[in-house]
This record gives sequence, structure tokens and C-alpha cells, in this order.
Amino acid sequence: MRAFLEQLAAAKPADAGPGRTWVFIPYDQLSHRIGPLAALKPSEAGIVMVECPAKASRRPYHKQKLFLVLANQRRFALEQAGRGVEVRYMVAGKGEGYAEPLRAAAAELGPLLHMEPAERELRAELEALVVDGLLETRPHEGWLTTAEDFIKGTGAEAPWRMDRFYRHVRKRTGILMDGAGKYEGGKASFDGENRLPWPGDPPAPEVPRFRHGDIEREVAELIEAHYADHPGVLDPGAIPTRAAHSKKVWEWAREECMDSFGPYEDAMSREEDNLFHTRISPLLHLHRLLPREVVDDVASLDAPIASREGFIRQILGWREFVRHVHRATDGFRDLPDSVRLERPPAELRGAAPSALGASRSLPEAYWGQTSGLDCLDVSAGRVLRDGYGHHIERLMVLANLGTLLDVSPRELTDWFWACYVDAYDWVVEPNVLGMGTFGVGEAMTTKPYISGAAYIDRMSDFCGGCAFHPKKTCPITRLYWAYFQRHAGSLEGNQRVSMPLRSLAKRAPEKRAADQRIFEHVRGVLEAGERLTPEGVAAAGDE
Repeated sequence: MRAFLEQLAAAKPADAGPGRTWVFIPYDQLSHRIGPLAALKPSEAGIVMVECPAKASRRPYHKQKLFLVLANQRRFALEQAGRGVEVRYMVAGKGEGYAEPLRAAAAELGPLLHMEPAERELRAELEALVVDGLLETRPHEGWLTTAEDFIKGTGAEAPWRMDRFYRHVRKRTGILMDGAGKYEGGKASFDGENRLPWPGDPPAPEVPRFRHGDIEREVAELIEAHYADHPGVLDPGAIPTRAAHSKKVWEWAREECMDSFGPYEDAMSREEDNLFHTRISPLLHLHRLLPREVVDDVASLDAPIASREGFIRQILGWREFVRHVHRATDGFRDLPDSVRLERPPAELRGAAPSALGASRSLPEAYWGQTSGLDCLDVSAGRVLRDGYGHHIERLMVLANLGTLLDVSPRELTDWFWACYVDAYDWVVEPNVLGMGTFGVGEAMTTKPYISGAAYIDRMSDFCGGCAFHPKKTCPITRLYWAYFQRHAGSLEGNQRVSMPLRSLAKRAPEKRAADQRIFEHVRGVLEAGERLTPEGVAAAGDE
């Protein structure tokens, strides 16, 4: 990091020294427009930042994720030094976490201010410093809602429901509301309108790329030298690292994506990775873009209400909702006794709820072994390459297939956490443990989000090039019926799945037997790291 340290030393304020108020800036709070740093003049402020190799090695984080965090952290340090803020940039020693270097900094500089970290994992690591008075905690000012909003919107205890929370917050904030207290456009959600498959027109915009300098070159060299065995292809040009880059991404998103975002929000395409998704979640989670400003910008755009509302619902609704649920359950460690655990929690870094008892291993197809199912192979391949896939591929392909195969919710969550550039515990665990796998039961969602081949065929062009025909030979529909057959007893009484359960009851016994045989065949082939074929699936069904 020679170039970085030289540039940081060159930018050191002339009046550096005693008298500054020192603030610890975690990796996901890279903004001087919120928190203690926003309240201080640059000449009054000092910041402490920590680079932690042990954190980077804790999971097989995607190379693009490591590049995103490390390069943005170093660039933020330089940007603050350029404003006149004094910067202490520390690298934790071998095997050290964040606590050791921060304890040393506090011993020299006095107690440090900090905003409460978003990640539970980091909060737990810093707890001893808070108890010892070495870190003074302030509320996280990046969030748009409060614990009071959560309780008023959806109740103090599970089950919690996002739609109720979202309606409460819309009314409380006035966002997308008219002057008479009515929802703009006449209703709170336009989700029903935002479900069109993409026909190829309008054309999808080209995602921005970025030119970098010595700082990014050093980060890339560090990753290739020390994390070469981590998944992904390192492509620095795809990652924004400077404040100006984040601004460019947001301008692109508003101008090129927003008009068509709503209608094609749930569409998937073999030819286009991104369609009209904005790619801003990694920047929001780092606070390179501020959620408040993003929401306000979209609310005032001259764009269709279905697009504006659909976008705002993702941030003001879902993003805020899941972080409250994660906090209220202590990262899903505090759940009703009826929610089973896969194995003793002491063996895991995270909680392992499995409401329906799913515990199978994650198939090798998620790590790049060809499965023969194009929807899975294309979607997983994109993630392994880029560290990104938009939300409907995550939910209705990757999580859907994992759920249909009874994959351990914890194991699938850990794959998402390692492989996605925008994954942190507070967002990935609710998204996968909660919604994607139904691992926490009805605590935060009303039903398992699963589908057969018909949905994937309707919302994508994946099926056209696949060896399996979506209506005749694709095993995903058989997996769907086998799932309900296995879990009918646990799901009985859930009104959201009453229709498929009634259909299951009418399904011919020979079809139900074939569904189960095909499930066992598919699971066995994928767990062995082998490729499914129409002939093999047909033979399993005919036994």
C-alpha cells in the first residue's frame, strides 16, 4: 500500500495534532454527511480507520467484494484528508480483529466516537471497547426509520409484515403521498404492475465502467496475492471506488434505468445481466450513496409512479424492514421454540434456523459445477464471475432451487454472504434465512417463495436454450410438488399456500410418487456434482 500511504502522508493537514475530535469510521460508513463527522468542521475532526485482513479471510469473500470495500475505504481516507480531516489509517496485525488496533488508538487519542455499526458481527466485536469507555456510540444516521417505526408499523413481536411497516412509514414520512394524505397514484404498492417479462425492447442500458489509479492497482495486487483462492474474477473497472464514481452511478441509474425499472423489475434475461436494475445496493450499504438522498431524488423524478414506487419500496420498505427484523431477533438467534435449528449454534458463526427441517448440503452447481439447468447455471455463473445478480434471480432461481432441494438455510445464506458484493449480515440473513428459504417460518414472510418451471419460463428467456423443456421435461415443477408433499403437514393452515395444497391433494398418486422419485434423483445427481439430463430425469420418474 505504498502509493496509498504516500498520498495520505502528502495530504496530512498542516495543523494536525492535539485538539481534534476523533471518530472511528467502519467500512460501511464511508460518508462525511452523516454521524459525528458531519457535525465537525474538517479542521476539528480526526478519523481512525482499520483495515482488517482477518475479516477478509473470515469467509471466502468474492474478489469483487474485497476490492469494493478496500478500495472505497482507502479512497475515502484520501478524500477526507483532502478536506482537512486528520486520518489515522491502521492495518490490523495477523489474527487481530478491529478491537486491538482501536484499543491502541484510544489509548493514544482518547475515547473515540463512532456511529453504531450496521453489522451485528462488528457490533459484537466492538462491544468490549464500548463497555470499557473507549468507544462512545452514537445512533446510525444512515437509516431512514426508527425502532419506534418498526413497532408501530408491524408490532413488537413476530410475525412481522413488511407491507404494514411500509404503509406506516409512507404515511409518517409523507414520501409519495399527496397533500390530502392519500398515496400518490392511488395505492401504496404497484407490485402487481411490475411483473412483465422483458421482450428485448427497450434496450437495456450499458452499466458504467471506471478508470482507476495507483490506489486501486495496489488493492488489486493485494487481493491477487493474498486472496487468490477466493471466488470470482477480479475486474476493477466494474467497481466504483471514489465519491465521484458513486455520483456517476446514481446519475446513470436515474437517467437510464428508472423509467423501465418498475415494469421489468422481476424480469430475467440470459442476454442481459442487469436489465434496468440500478446496481446501487453496494454503494448504499457503504453509505457512498445516502438512502435518504436516493429516496428523495426518486420521489421527485419525472418517471412513472410504478417505477418510482417500486424502487422506493425496496429501500424505504424492504431494506429498512429487514434490518429491524435482524436487530429484533439478534440475528435470528432469538426465535420461537417452534423454529428448529439445524445443528447446535455453537458450531456456527451465525444462527441456523430451519423451520421445515431442511439440512442438505449446498450442491456444487452453486460453486460452478454445471447442473444442466440453465436458469441455475446462468444465475450462479454470473454471481461467481461478478459478485452480482439482481433480486429476482436471487429469490426465484438461486434461493428457490435451494429451498426445493431442502438445502440448509444456513449453508445457502453463507454462500450468498461470501459471493455477493452487497452482502452483510443484517441484509443477507433476512433475505435468505427469512425470505429466500423460509428458514424462520412465518416470522417475517407469509409463505415459502417457491415456484415451478412455469414462473421461470414466463419471466425469463432461460428456458429457450436449456436441455429441459419447461412444460414437458423440466424437473423444477416436479420438485415444487415434491416440496409441498414433504412439508404439507407443517404448512397446513397457511392460507397463502392453501391453493397448491388443495391441488396437491387432487394430484394422482402415481404422479406424487414420481415427483418424489424425481426429487431424490435430482438431489442425488446435484449433490454428487454431476449434470442432470432429460433422459435421467425421465427414467427416475418412470421407475
